[in-house]
Amino acid sequence: MNQSTSLYPALAVDAAGQHLVSHAGTVLLLRAAETAGLAAALSSSLMPWRKPNAVHDPGKIIVDLAVSIAAGGDCLADLDQLRSQTAVMGQVASDPTVSRLITALAANADRALAAIGSATAQTRARVWSLAGEDAPDHQVTAEIPLVIDLDATLITAHSEKLDAAPNFKKGFGFHPLMGFVDHGPAGTGEPVAVLLRPGNAGSNTAADHISVVKQALAQLPDTVTSVGRYRVGRKVLIRADGGGGTHQFLDYLTLRHLSYSIGFGLTDKLAAAVDLVPESVWIAAIDDDTGRVRDGAWVTELTDLVDLSSWPAGIRLIIRAERPHPGAQLTFTDRDGMRLTQRSSPTAAARSKRLELRHRRRARCEDRIRALKDTGLRNLPLHRFDQNRIWAAIAALASTLITWTQTLALTSHDARRWEPKKLRHRLLRPPNPTAPGRDRPPDTDVLLVGLSRLDRLRAPT
Repeated sequence: MNQSTSLYPALAVDAAGQHLVSHAGTVLLLRAAETAGLAAALSSSLMPWRKPNAVHDPGKIIVDLAVSIAAGGDCLADLDQLRSQTAVMGQVASDPTVSRLITALAANADRALAAIGSATAQTRARVWSLAGEDAPDHQVTAEIPLVIDLDATLITAHSEKLDAAPNFKKGFGFHPLMGFVDHGPAGTGEPVAVLLRPGNAGSNTAADHISVVKQALAQLPDTVTSVGRYRVGRKVLIRADGGGGTHQFLDYLTLRHLSYSIGFGLTDKLAAAVDLVPESVWIAAIDDDTGRVRDGAWVTELTDLVDLSSWPAGIRLIIRAERPHPGAQLTFTDRDGMRLTQRSSPTAAARSKRLELRHRRRARCEDRIRALKDTGLRNLPLHRFDQNRIWAAIAALASTLITWTQTLALTSHDARRWEPKKLRHRLLRPPNPTAPGRDRPPDTDVLLVGLSRLDRLRAPT
């Protein structure tokens, strides 16, 4: 171990050595964090919360917690899994020190979250710059925009936590609304906004959708939002389900000059308009950019058949009819045994089947939510609401750190698309190859190549 001015020890990585440590793969996350400057950015932004003569830096504590969560932890005490690995993690704060920091941050949660968000945005700009062609904002245009997916999920609370409430599915807990940057089919995605809400929060609350979009836009590098602080431009696309189909939200997106693809509530009048569409006007839906036809699905446009005068100018209504999956229940708005789904978009030039395909890819957001829940958000471990807001931000940071690691270090391997559980078992927590009867872990070379790539990207200290 060499001397280093970093918050973490400088390690020599050798897969053939005999002096091995558990969780050795977490050094990949640490190298990615150092390459991106995450620890330094958090250390600077959280300086107001560092007490005089304190031993532990608040920024390092937050990064340690993020690494712990990324490695599978789901509460503050799980930091203990890294505390014994001083050769990798350096000095790790004790549980009381960590608890005191979370309490101090929660005492002024809005300011603390703004500080964490500022450091994350600064780091994201560097990561995307280093990623080059693999960055989600590479050569974005109005035709190929950067996609931000919005969606909500339910988190069950198993005890009486502050602001937990019954939800519409007869459960009890929280109903956060989140935003994710989509990296496309070749990658995963990274959370850019998490708005923690009580379980009884509405699914179509426009103010919450607007708040999440504002948070998400603040996380984007200036290369994407260079049009101005208020007018972002069409090269950012906001996708959401029917919960975002409100007048206030679409008016806001239009005012910000954002592209959007939003689910639309299918009313009796809209469903009746489907009956006026001649069969010859329906066109086959497609499954990919090559134009391969999707079996049992058709697309048409209702823009000229319904009154849209109260909605933003230029809005288009695209509808898809598809044979339901076996066992699926039809609703009163479906027609002739076909499930109808509808979305709105202001894109003028694109064909309706292309717009429908673009919106259907929003289903990847469900994968992002599952990954985020598997990275600390399945259960909120703290009692007070503001404490859980801080925890949610750290969990999002852990998920983001995994994505950044994949973007910078694993671009040439299928590991670029691995979800957290698989990444942990294959790379972050490999079995000890020196144990009797065990061969060298099969993904050791992937780990070494990733570390080598990060070493090439790292700026001199």
